[in-house]
Amino acid sequence: MADISPALVKELREKTNAGMMDCKRALEEATGDLGKAEEILRKKGIASAGKKASRAAKEGIVASYIHLQGKVGVLVEINCETDFVAKNEIFREFVKDITLHIAAANPQCVSREQVSENLIKAEREIYAAQVVGKPANIVEKIVDGKVDKFYGTICLLEQAFIKNPDQTIKDLVNSKIAELGENIIIRRFTRYSVGEDLGGEA
Repeated sequence: MADISPALVKELREKTNAGMMDCKRALEEATGDLGKAEEILRKKGIASAGKKASRAAKEGIVASYIHLQGKVGVLVEINCETDFVAKNEIFREFVKDITLHIAAANPQCVSREQVSENLIKAEREIYAAQVVGKPANIVEKIVDGKVDKFYGTICLLEQAFIKNPDQTIKDLVNSKIAELGENIIIRRFTRYSVGEDLGGEA
């Protein structure tokens, strides 16, 4: 199997807007050939998800899920382009998977754009203090890596899907965009847990 560099995966992702794992698998299948990998994604319909992502999504559903005999509850709004897809069984199953994931993984927000700058600044300071004494360029790389991992724990789109840890929620969304032929957006969610402090709204 070809050794696929993160830079190559990133380049393919920027060209196709497909998910990271989809890009990596395509590059592995194409033994590192960028052009062939892009063709593989196009044949699977994954690369087209990027174009659909710019289209308005004003239909969809609000769904709820109650877990652990009423101890955890989730409310989520997921949008698509048409009422036809909103009623589609594949879309409904996808929405159900998202509510299950939110209940289990407890994300704090949908995407990194919703994370406060003050929180990230505080996290960076903590990470920098953990590697004090190392050269500045090394510290910066380590801190950047830790911040990315932090985003991966609190941002829904960057979390590993509980049913398939090799796939992020963003990858899952992109695969459903390709499968259903419409833009899909996880708009917002709220997760409640009995006894916790007020919060957890995105």
